[in-house]
Amino acid sequence: MAIKIKTQSEINLMRESGHILANVFKEVSKLVEPGISTKELDKFVYDYIRKQNAKPSFKGYGNPPFPASICASINDEIIHGIPSKKRVLKDGDIIGLDIGVYYKGYHSDRAFTFKVGNVSAEASRLVDTTMESFFNGIKQIRDGVHLGDVSYAIQKTAEDAGYSLVREFNGHGVGANLHEEPAVPNRGKKGFGPVLKTNMVIAIEPMVNMGHHAIYIEDDDWTVVTRDGSLSAHYEHTVAVKEDGVEILTALEDDEIVNKYMNS
Repeated sequence: MAIKIKTQSEINLMRESGHILANVFKEVSKLVEPGISTKELDKFVYDYIRKQNAKPSFKGYGNPPFPASICASINDEIIHGIPSKKRVLKDGDIIGLDIGVYYKGYHSDRAFTFKVGNVSAEASRLVDTTMESFFNGIKQIRDGVHLGDVSYAIQKTAEDAGYSLVREFNGHGVGANLHEEPAVPNRGKKGFGPVLKTNMVIAIEPMVNMGHHAIYIEDDDWTVVTRDGSLSAHYEHTVAVKEDGVEILTALEDDEIVNKYMNS
């Protein structure tokens, strides 16, 4: 399948979807604290998205159908954790929330790993490095750049810090479908891969393990965990390629983390 170049009107609609999603994260972040269950977080997100006349992208997606509106992945869970009343956050946990919004025919996709209460220095460094790898990657983006340049920057940042990158799951194109071409690996070589063009829209999402890169999928057919039990962090935004750079479609203008990294 060919990589789709979005029209400006499509970009505008995706920006609206991304704005809703950015506000979802702003609001749900206020609830992430010891004692709350991932099921409660899921209900809050579902209700919030529906109030915006939008739909959660993940609910019912795939085979078997994903049963929730958010992926909630704690500690050694990498991605696709299923919310549950039994999964209650504890002080020192890290939790990756991955959420999608479908609005006016277009998806947006974002993930963020939260530090719950007082986390260890090692866990904090992992989360921060994962974010840094994302931003080092998207700083490579502009019209005419090979996707491998983006992947290489992500890989170098994570591996130089002593971490490993998940190999079986990648970022992806986003649009009328949640997952479109191209696949966006988190490992790569400069000068290789598809050439980025203005108004391509992709979700870039480093998944960084503290230990080995090996994974396995639990019996629920969804939850992906580190094989060695080490911590894993996940960070993602949906971005549009511009002639001379990149636009993050899933961040608010006052996003402190985005502004910190993009201006550094």
